[in-house]
Amino acid sequence: MNVFLTTLGCRLNEAEIGRWQRQLRADGHAVVAAPERADVVVLNSCAVTSDAARSSRRTLRQLRTRSPDSRLVVTGCEATIDPDSFDADLVVPNADKSDLVKLLNLGLGDDPDASAPRRTRGFVKVQDGCRHRCTYCIVTVARGSERSRSIDAVVDDVRALEDEGIVEVVLSGVHLGGYGSDIGSDLRSLIEAVVARTSVPRIRLGSLEPWDLPPGFFDLWSDPRLCPHLHLPLQSGSDTVLRRMARRCSVEHFSELAVQAREVPGFHLTTDIIVGFPGETDAEFDQTMQVIQRLAPGHAHIFRFSPRRGTAAATMSGQVHGEVKKRRSRELHALMAQLKERRLRSEIGRQHAVLWEADGTSGYTANWLRVKSQLPHERGSISTVTVDGVLNAERLSVA
Repeated sequence: MNVFLTTLGCRLNEAEIGRWQRQLRADGHAVVAAPERADVVVLNSCAVTSDAARSSRRTLRQLRTRSPDSRLVVTGCEATIDPDSFDADLVVPNADKSDLVKLLNLGLGDDPDASAPRRTRGFVKVQDGCRHRCTYCIVTVARGSERSRSIDAVVDDVRALEDEGIVEVVLSGVHLGGYGSDIGSDLRSLIEAVVARTSVPRIRLGSLEPWDLPPGFFDLWSDPRLCPHLHLPLQSGSDTVLRRMARRCSVEHFSELAVQAREVPGFHLTTDIIVGFPGETDAEFDQTMQVIQRLAPGHAHIFRFSPRRGTAAATMSGQVHGEVKKRRSRELHALMAQLKERRLRSEIGRQHAVLWEADGTSGYTANWLRVKSQLPHERGSISTVTVDGVLNAERLSVA
């Protein structure tokens, strides 16, 4: 049988898709590149914001239109929270995700010509769930409590990706920093094991909350295979807003982590910011603007607060008017555009090792800067190039 897999949302969803691909191929099925060629279509849905939830339902409707004769399967966070909102042949909640391939109950068959192209980057799920409850977060409701995979299981997955020719692996989880809290281990031990027991050229960490990090965490970057990039969600530059969010991090602590990270040569720090959280005043938003100006992250995902039914923040008083959220979002986007362009221009003249993807003319540096080359390179190869300019304040051009 031919199976089309697609996902919305986080890198953990990507990691799950990758694992299903490997399981399906091991069972003799083909993973195809287009839903029109599939007997079964699987969507891994997202619920992180109201927009993501709507996008999940819209995507499923589009898949139904494109592949009307396929068996349609939906799983993921939005399918867990609101299963009745999906017109699917099978809804698989997050609790049953690990058995998804078995649940599909497919007959054997293979169509190598229809197989989806191999990727250069692979995602490995190392843990699921979160024991904390940020007041705005629906994902912890959908994903449940923390469950860490064993170090041996993670290492086996990395080795399997190596065997497929994957050049870079991304270790992902809902609360990656909490890895091992339930099995007597920690994230440092996991990373050390992956470095010592595999030979994949690049190891990258997924989004990481700025707490629960083990002592000496940034010493790990003495190994050049660990990519010098972290996505640390700040969410707000105001301590009073962070307390209403039930975040376990202060602005001061986050700033200390940023200083430690930047002691690693070439380290690239990115973050998330929510604007218009309930009760956010102009003064609190100004604090966020000042912190972002001072810390100068290389990139920020900026979200207007989106109330999700089932979270504490959805019923808080002081809901911010939509137009105010839009204005604050525009102001923060404008600031980030300036900071990002400044960061990119500082790279001109520097050399970077780039992993080439797609048609071989675009790729990413180890510290997650996107580059574009006029000359094609071998897809999946890593080569050193010199930055000679900035394209559209988003990408570097290279010689």
